[in-house]
Amino acid sequence: QVQLVESGGGLVQAGSSLRLSCAASGRTFSSSVMGWFRQAPGKEREFVAAISWSGSNTYYADSVKGRFTISRDNAKNTVYLQMNSLKPEDTAVYYCAAGQYVGSDYYIPSRYAYWGQGTQVTVSS
Repeated sequence: QVQLVESGGGLVQAGSSLRLSCAASGRTFSSSVMGWFRQAPGKEREFVAAISWSGSNTYYADSVKGRFTISRDNAKNTVYLQMNSLKPEDTAVYYCAAGQYVGSDYYIPSRYAYWGQGTQVTVSS
């Protein structure tokens, strides 16, 4: 069992930066693939970024590549999402997710077993 709590969201202007954190409890964190997803009003939840259990492999949606960076600290049971050069279209609720059997399907929400409650990110133009 893994419990996830996101933090770090807020209201910022376009071009600004935010760092989201996801604190995890449970012994399986260090062996889990961690992902960030987002959901804007009226839209489906979409993949943002994922990181392997060791941190050696990272994956990004094309829309955030070069602007967002995912990282993890297994000693602190925390995964981060550094978001730079934010755009109004990045506005969404951001969710942290954990899964042990994700494989190459890191971009599919249903592959993740555990989810946080979400944190709102609003980017004004």
